[in-house]
Amino acid sequence: MSESRTHFGYETVDEAAKAERVAGVFHSVASRYDLMNDLMSAGLHRVWKAFTIGQAAVRPGMRVLDVAGGTGDLARAFARRVGASGEVWLTDINASMLAVGRDRMVDDGCLQPAVQCDAEALPFPDGYFDRVTVAFGLRNMTRKDRALAEMRRVLRPGGRLLVLEFSQVRKALAPLYDLYSFSVLPWLGRQVAGDEASYRYLAESIRMHPDQETLKTMMEEAGFSRVRYFNLTGGVVALHEGVAP
Repeated sequence: MSESRTHFGYETVDEAAKAERVAGVFHSVASRYDLMNDLMSAGLHRVWKAFTIGQAAVRPGMRVLDVAGGTGDLARAFARRVGASGEVWLTDINASMLAVGRDRMVDDGCLQPAVQCDAEALPFPDGYFDRVTVAFGLRNMTRKDRALAEMRRVLRPGGRLLVLEFSQVRKALAPLYDLYSFSVLPWLGRQVAGDEASYRYLAESIRMHPDQETLKTMMEEAGFSRVRYFNLTGGVVALHEGVAP
């Protein structure tokens, strides 16, 4: 894939076109994002996020960056843990998603900053954060290597990155998972969100995302050490962790 071409699901598109089309997907689904997550995963996304929150081991006074934080599930949980002496920054490139997340943070009594920004060019100083998290956002980024390098840059030495993302399922589950992804998922999108195309893109984007070992290697190449991953629900999702040098 050349520098100017990339994947949008199964399509090959210009990098600029991908950014615009991904934005369109999330503008479309923002208002029903949490409802669709519950339906699509039978509520399991809450278990996966709870595991991530536990692994993050956020403590009072820490600075946490939630990249592509969407509706703010992780950011709200971290805000309760860092206390008055800590900081949690909710960020997303998509204004519609960020607005939902910001409003839910406020409704939950979490008065923390929310910033619209690109994960490939984070507007934060070097070594500022103790933790960086990205849940179900990395696969939508055009230049994942650049985004990972930026996340490493803003972490203090010894700080940790946690990447929760759809991954490669066990072979025994693959036929059933494919049937669900390409038949049930678009149908749910059409019936509940009135948007079949966005959920077909979701299924395709998962297939194009690096598998567990490939993402582990990408994180190592971005400068992270002690990279490991946990397969969840048979590899439907994986949580990758890495430590900044």
